[in-house]
Amino acid sequence: MAAPEERDLTQEQTEKLLQFQDLTGIESMDQCRHTLEQHNWNIEAAVQDRLNEQEGVPSVFNPPPSRPLQGLLGWGYYLIMLPFRFTYYTILDIFRFALRFIRPDPRSRVTDPVGDIVSFMHIFEEKYGRTHPVFYQGTYSQALNDAKRELRFLLVYLHGDDHQDSDDFCRNTLCSPDVVSLINNRMLFWACSTNKPEGYRVSQALRENTYPFLAMIMLKDRRMTVVGRLEGLIQPDDLINQLTFIMDANQTYLVSERLEREERNQTQVLRQQQDEAYLASLRADQEKERKKQEERERKRQKEEEVQQQKMAEERRRRNLQEEKERKSECLPPEPPPDDPESVKIIFKLPNDSRVERRFHFTQSLTVIHDFLFSLKESPEKFQIEANFPRRVLPCLPSEEWPNPPTLQEAGLSHTEVLFVQDLTDD
Repeated sequence: MAAPEERDLTQEQTEKLLQFQDLTGIESMDQCRHTLEQHNWNIEAAVQDRLNEQEGVPSVFNPPPSRPLQGLLGWGYYLIMLPFRFTYYTILDIFRFALRFIRPDPRSRVTDPVGDIVSFMHIFEEKYGRTHPVFYQGTYSQALNDAKRELRFLLVYLHGDDHQDSDDFCRNTLCSPDVVSLINNRMLFWACSTNKPEGYRVSQALRENTYPFLAMIMLKDRRMTVVGRLEGLIQPDDLINQLTFIMDANQTYLVSERLEREERNQTQVLRQQQDEAYLASLRADQEKERKKQEERERKRQKEEEVQQQKMAEERRRRNLQEEKERKSECLPPEPPPDDPESVKIIFKLPNDSRVERRFHFTQSLTVIHDFLFSLKESPEKFQIEANFPRRVLPCLPSEEWPNPPTLQEAGLSHTEVLFVQDLTDD
């Protein structure tokens, strides 16, 4: 492409001029500049107007000449023909609309897009050989996604099987070693025939005018955008120069996007590290709180156990005291000193104190046990021993003595000294 005259153009206008030429395929820089100037350098409006012209819609700057009505005769002819014209075009539109349902274009139904790509690859290799750019073996949407993810240029080739320049372009230009090297090293390459449903669908999206057709697509302003269109037969050197020019002119967008992605990734990594640090700190705090809670629970249980033990001990002492009082109340009265059937017993307690009391010979040994039990200074559990001979008195029922003997049966004399043995520890 020839370089534009830049002496009267700003840098922004020069970039718009080159981009408009890439999008429209107009070779004349003067025509491109004239078109942009007509649209006040609004490239979107200029491209749309250019597409309208190619589809047969009159340009807003080149309206079709209107035929002036020739007096009353012209007006009369117009009014007479108006109903017929209206009926004709209405019927024609209805017929076209119905024809789309009766005989739909078979290419409009995409059933196996990957199969369409693989089929075109096999046909291409059979016809032009295996020296060609590496075909992307996937759908057009997948190619766009990969180019977007990898931040690479995507070169789309639409093959017109019936066009006279297609064979020459494929054989001499697309399969040229220099072209193959450039495409394989610097971009993804997706190609398909417009006779295939997948190729036809892409053709409807890109709206090519003639064949061979190439479109350069890249991520620009965060969306996949066509940044260059090459239509018609082109020689290998010219193709390399134009592809290189398009890539160099738009490389800054990829660099910028790559830097933004790296910044986003770094921000994401930093945020992830911060989140992990926060979660680690949160887990540590939760673990500390859990241990504190466990310690508080252990203390509470221990205090509760101590309290229960105190209450149990208090109940035991209270029950013991009540039992002592009950035993004391149930004791038979002490016989008088002059009673010949009485026995004087001196008890030596474990604390070396002495207690003296009289009992009747006919009373059971259980009575002397109840008496000692009712004493405040006596232990909770004890046994009563006699010295001569040394023996333990069976004061409580047992297997050997279900009914404890009386004092007389136990062989006690009128005066006895008995020893109280503490069994509480046992």
